[in-house]
Amino acid sequence: MSHIIEGRTIMITDSNGKLIDDIDTDMIFHNRYLAITEIEKMGQYAFDNLDGWQDFSSKVKKGDILIVGANFGSGSSRQQAVDCFKALGISAIIGKSFGAIYWRNGVNSGLPILKAPDLKEEKIKNNSQIRIDLKNGKINDLESEKEIIQALPFTGVQMDIYLAGGLFQFAKQ
Repeated sequence: MSHIIEGRTIMITDSNGKLIDDIDTDMIFHNRYLAITEIEKMGQYAFDNLDGWQDFSSKVKKGDILIVGANFGSGSSRQQAVDCFKALGISAIIGKSFGAIYWRNGVNSGLPILKAPDLKEEKIKNNSQIRIDLKNGKINDLESEKEIIQALPFTGVQMDIYLAGGLFQFAKQ
């Protein structure tokens, strides 16, 4: 794995094009699916309980990068709300802020979750190609090569967990 991630942006917005704030874990992965234990089967239910996004799993492609609003993943400690995105091959999630438990679950799973407190819809386009540098938090548009967002860079421990493929793999090293 590399500290550089490139992919297509998928902005999780409302009908007015504004990033949706306060998407909780029940909207990400509804509790009616909690009996599903195989990670590879979880992806099809991602955002199944979020109005306007029920068809998300059929549109997303491996390597896509989610752009989300503030307080993403608030609510329960439901690990499936992280694992459903891993099952779909989401390469990173960038948001204004995250629920504390969700952020920690993402880090521990090796899913790059980046906090970008100054994230604004005007600075990034849906379906654009971007490059994320996890070491310095710089996010560039690949077409213009211009920096469009500054996220908080990964800490040393966060980078170690990510590069190992998750906390359990890191602990085995």
